[in-house]
Amino acid sequence: MKEKMKIDIWSDIMCPFCYIGKRKLEGALGKFEHKDDVEIVWHSFQLDSTMEYEAGKDIHAYLAERKGQTREWSVMVHNQMTETAKREGLTYNFDKAIIANSFDAHRLIQLAKTKGVADAAEERLFRAYFTEGKNISDHNTLMQIGMEIGLGVVETGEMLNSDVFANEVHADIHTAQTLGIRGVPFFLLDEQYGISGAQPAEVFTDGLQQAWAKYESARDLSPRASLLP
Repeated sequence: MKEKMKIDIWSDIMCPFCYIGKRKLEGALGKFEHKDDVEIVWHSFQLDSTMEYEAGKDIHAYLAERKGQTREWSVMVHNQMTETAKREGLTYNFDKAIIANSFDAHRLIQLAKTKGVADAAEERLFRAYFTEGKNISDHNTLMQIGMEIGLGVVETGEMLNSDVFANEVHADIHTAQTLGIRGVPFFLLDEQYGISGAQPAEVFTDGLQQAWAKYESARDLSPRASLLP
C-alpha cells in the first residue's frame, strides 16, 4: 500500500480556533486533487492543564480572569468568535459552555486513534463542548461520545477509570514543546511545513500544494529530515 502524506495536527477540544481551523483545512482538502493520499494524525494539546470544573463559573468569567480583562470584554470577544465560527458553518453557544479539564477527552481521542476514528472523536467532542454545552471532563459524557463514534463500552470505561493513554497525551504535548508550538491549532504538513492558527483557506491550499510537491519529489529518494523527533 502506498504511503500517504501526513498532516499532523495539535489541537485542544476547548480551543475555539481549533474547530474553525479543522473546518478550514477540510475545505482546502475537499478541493485538493490528492486528498485521498493524505492522512490526518491528531495530537493532544492543553491550553490550560490546570483548568477544573467550577459550578457557576462560565466561560466569560474564566477568560476575563485569565486575560486580566473585564467580563464585558470577554463577552465581546466570544461574540466575535461566534460570528467567525458561523461563517464556517459552526454554531458556538458560549453561554452554555462548561469550564472543564480536557485531559480525559484527549485520552478518549488517543483511544479513538487506535481504532481509526480519531477525526470522528475530535468532531464529536468539539460539537459537545461548543454547541451542546456538555461537560467534556464528565466520564458519563465521554462514555456516551465513545459509543456514538463506535468505541466499545467496556474498553472505553476501563480506559476512563485508569490512566491508560495518559502517557500518549503527555508525549504529544512534549513533542509540541520540542517543536516550539505554544498555541493551537498547529498543522504540520508532510513533517516539513508548519501552519499556525486558523488561517484563511488559501493558506491551507498553498501549503498543501507545496507540501505535496516536496512529498512527491522525495518519495522515492533517500529519507528526509523530519521536524518530528
